[in-house]
Amino acid sequence: MTRSILTRARVFTAFASSVAHAAGRPSAFALCLVVILAWAVSGPFFHYSDTWQLIINTGTTIVTFLMVFLIQNTQNRDGAAIQAKLDELIRASAAHNRYIGIESLTEEELRDLRDRCASRARSSRQDAAQQAAQEAANAAEVEADRKARAAAQDAAGMPSYPE
Repeated sequence: MTRSILTRARVFTAFASSVAHAAGRPSAFALCLVVILAWAVSGPFFHYSDTWQLIINTGTTIVTFLMVFLIQNTQNRDGAAIQAKLDELIRASAAHNRYIGIESLTEEELRDLRDRCASRARSSRQDAAQQAAQEAANAAEVEADRKARAAAQDAAGMPSYPE
């Protein structure tokens, strides 16, 4: 029984992937455009009747209804695959393992997590900027001290030697 369900799931997955891939091609758009143009051109022959209008409405509704589910299936699988790859990268790297599985958090919990991450990033940038400013100030102080010593030696008439 389980094998049968797995086989059906694989068949549906292959079907959904191929349909979603085909629907995203320029030729699919061109085909839909040709169908719409043919329908529009046929209007005068059918005197723009209710049946003529119903044909396009029904056809586009059915296609849209089915495509929503096929594309959603493909998006769900793609999202799960990307999430698994990200989880593996997090697990295998020096990143924080606590982020594995956060896709199951509520919107509010995710918003709080993003806010904390953004706050840490801002703090880190500020710390880096302060450190760079301190290093620049130290370098300027060392350079000013070197120039002052050289000027003092010149004023005293002493030879200056490179440090």
